[in-house]
Amino acid sequence: MSNRGIRKQIWLNRDEDLMLKRKAELANMNASELIRSLIMGYEPQAKPPIEFYEMIKQLRKLGSNLNQIAMKAHGLGFIDELAYKKEVEKIDNLILEIKKQFLLPKKVEEEDF
Repeated sequence: MSNRGIRKQIWLNRDEDLMLKRKAELANMNASELIRSLIMGYEPQAKPPIEFYEMIKQLRKLGSNLNQIAMKAHGLGFIDELAYKKEVEKIDNLILEIKKQFLLPKKVEEEDF
């Protein structure tokens, strides 16, 4: 159960209500979650397009392929493991950057209000 015990009621006109619903839907949140995020200084990102998920899927496949190649090459005894690990780290960082850009809420600066 939620620990939120304070209820707030607000009045909106029709346009504001539609805008709130649209923005909440784009962020894949309900209206309450969206309002709480905004109060805490975060501007939620819109749900990313399907292409985003395809890119993540491709990156994961690439990472898996690199891992299989590395395991086989290590067994044969000829791979530059340090260089390989750096490349895998680049892939991981790219995945994190894509998530940051498309998924995670961005902190809004106080002066923006």
